[in-house]
Amino acid sequence: MKSVLTLAVLVATALPATVLPAFGQASGGDPAAVAITGEDPALIQRLMQDLGYRADLATDEGGDPLIRSAAGGVNFEVYYYDCEGGKTCNAIQFVAGFDMANGTTLEVLNDWNRAKRYGRAYLDDERDPYLEMDMNLWGGGISPATFKDNLEIWESLLGDFQQHIDW
Repeated sequence: MKSVLTLAVLVATALPATVLPAFGQASGGDPAAVAITGEDPALIQRLMQDLGYRADLATDEGGDPLIRSAAGGVNFEVYYYDCEGGKTCNAIQFVAGFDMANGTTLEVLNDWNRAKRYGRAYLDDERDPYLEMDMNLWGGGISPATFKDNLEIWESLLGDFQQHIDW
């Protein structure tokens, strides 16, 4: 019981020191110094660019932000979800599609989904495989280090997925 109480005290005292200062920071500041939220798509774009990724900011057909990027020789998009008026979004989703001459099978993708914790796969109507990974930004966002870690996970998944589907 004592260790649980100690952990609760540590979390309660550490959170304001690490998270709350980022709430007041302008999105035009240093991307490494602010919480990553879905409120400013240009902030995520700049952070991706600072990490060496191409990141072209656009708008999807619903008026929500969209970033086009690439990693490991694969193009992917970053879609924004749970948005209010095309901004203030609560989540993003990394998506990559693989246009294959003969498609692939549900068995191949089910094997992937069964074995992998991150990144879910599915088939489109032409049996082309897609890979997705969601990132929650709600409730104050995430740190730049966590965003970077998730982006590295995504890039690793892209490489593993290419091998898995014999791309």
